[in-house]
Order: sequence, then structure tokens, then C-alpha cells
Amino acid sequence: MSGIVSRRNLLKLGAGAVGTGVLTAGVGSQLISPPKAIAQNNISPDQALKQLLEGNKRFGERKRKNPHQSYTRIAEVAKGQKPFASILGCADSRVPAEIIFDQGFGDLFVCRVAGNVATPEEIGSLEFGSLELGAKVIMVLGHERCGAVTAAIKGGEVPGQIGSLVAAIQPSVEQSKKQPGDKLENACKANVMAQIENLKKSTVLAQLIQENKLKIVGGYYDLDTGKVTMVS
Repeated sequence: MSGIVSRRNLLKLGAGAVGTGVLTAGVGSQLISPPKAIAQNNISPDQALKQLLEGNKRFGERKRKNPHQSYTRIAEVAKGQKPFASILGCADSRVPAEIIFDQGFGDLFVCRVAGNVATPEEIGSLEFGSLELGAKVIMVLGHERCGAVTAAIKGGEVPGQIGSLVAAIQPSVEQSKKQPGDKLENACKANVMAQIENLKKSTVLAQLIQENKLKIVGGYYDLDTGKVTMVS
């Protein structure tokens, strides 16, 4: 009888040892190779832009890697963030930055407002993202069939504070009127360029650009294909 008990105990002990070994191996591997979650923006502005565009290429080709989207990643960035890029994008529900650039928690510092307008608040946020958090590139991201730009083209009275957004976009509508091609697309891209110029007026951002620590670029998102093209 004692032999049977011993064998049972031995089996239990063996199972426990295996379980402990697996757990120890898992913990040990984390200790040996700690995650480098918040050291990701120690790169150049050109490298940051490349990383951003490569993510969109994966998205457009239906080859997403869905990086940095695990619960482990949440823990990794809980106490700090070092996003490699900032996005000034439209509030449009069809243009979620982390998805279209195939990024995850802690990767992008995103500011969204209808018409991707560089308001004082947006500029201040992006100054923080670059100066304090270390983002190496800011992309002003316009998109196809933007409702805010459409409203600016139509003109007329609008309710509430919507008028402030329309007024900010109106100069780009006027500037692009004589361009050949699609009126709305031209205005959307002209607005992207106008907001880039507004950002460059920031003394904080201008200094970072001068020191080669930051690049500000424009992008245009195609709602039909999911692809971002550069605007210049």
C-alpha cells in the first residue's frame, strides 16, 4: 500500500516539477530578455517615416502583423511611452491611425480633429509628443472624401463651433480652386500642406527640425484601398 502511495506522490511531484519548470522557464526568459517596449524611438526621422509607411503597406496588402496589441504590451507601456511617430489626423471614424499603419499600444501619438486642422491645442499636443516623448516624425494625414473639407467647399452658414473648422480649411479651398482634377481631392491635399506650414510655425517644432530630430510630412489616405500616399 505504501508503495502505491509513494508512486502516486511521485507522479504528483513529477507533474508539479514539470509545471514549475515551465513557469520558471517563462519567467526566466522574460528576465533574460526583458521587453524593450519604450526604447523604440531611438531612430532617425527618416527611419521613423519608413516604419510608418511599411506598416501601411502591410495594411494595404492585407498582410498585417498586428504588432504590440497583446495584454503583455499593455503592461510594458503602462509606466511610460516612447512613440516613434505622431499623427495629426481627421476625426473621421474610417481612418483609425493604429489600424491603417499596423501599429499598437505605445507606437503612435495621435491627435484627431475634423479636417486634421492644426489648432493651438493640437499644436501644443504635438509639441509635447515630439519634445517630451521623442516622436521623430509628424504626419498630417488627410483623407479621401473628407466631410470637413466638403463643408468648406460648400460654404454657407454652419451651426455651433463647426464654423471654426470650416474657416481654418477655407484658405486651402481657395488656393486649390484653379488646380486641374478633382476639386475635393485637391482641397484635401492643399489643406494637408497648409496644416504642415502651421505646425512649422511652432518654435518648438522648428527647433527640433533644425536639429534633425524631427520631420513633418503630409499623407493622404484612400478610403477605398486603405493606402496612404505622400503629399508634397
